[in-house]
Amino acid sequence: MKADCRLYLVTPPALEPAAFAVDLAAALDAGDVACVQLRLKDVDDDTVRRAIDVLRPIAQSREVAFILNDHPRLARETGCDGVHVGQADTPYREARKIMGAESIVGVTCHDSRHLAMVAGEDGADYVAFGAFFPTGTKETEHRATPDLLTWWQEMMEIPCVAIGGITPENCGDLVRAGADFLAVVSSIWHHPEGPGAAVRAFNKAIAEA
Repeated sequence: MKADCRLYLVTPPALEPAAFAVDLAAALDAGDVACVQLRLKDVDDDTVRRAIDVLRPIAQSREVAFILNDHPRLARETGCDGVHVGQADTPYREARKIMGAESIVGVTCHDSRHLAMVAGEDGADYVAFGAFFPTGTKETEHRATPDLLTWWQEMMEIPCVAIGGITPENCGDLVRAGADFLAVVSSIWHHPEGPGAAVRAFNKAIAEA
């Protein structure tokens, strides 16, 4: 099983860009992070644009991919590296058409092998499975198990992302099962010692697993 699992940071569902920029920089400067997904819910496009303008350069200047949740046109217009679409968002093929071949397009597949196979065959750059653990970030009706990650690794070359309630304490099983990326929200931004300490704790846990 390969051990090159990396962190995939997802922003809190609401944030003030200038203040959050400090936390984001602290997290990215603390250790290895593969990408950052901007995930703002129930806000208008201008609010999303303002956040992208502040946060995208912080990620890209550190060679961390900057991915927007659910808005392929906006992602394309604002120079994001990619877009992440859920099952209820823009369909993958439409998102790919908007983003172009060079951009990252990832797809939420919940706990479904079928959805993952469809996304993989359509050409998604990664599939995301979850939730693996209880999470307070969003309502989850899908519960995935680590054997899903192992099955995917045995079947497909496309990377998989594990999401949902992941902490430095519980991530080992997911790393060993074959997650290429761990997508984390609360356990980074709500860490008692700050996001930098959280990134260090995750990278240590990944290395030990």
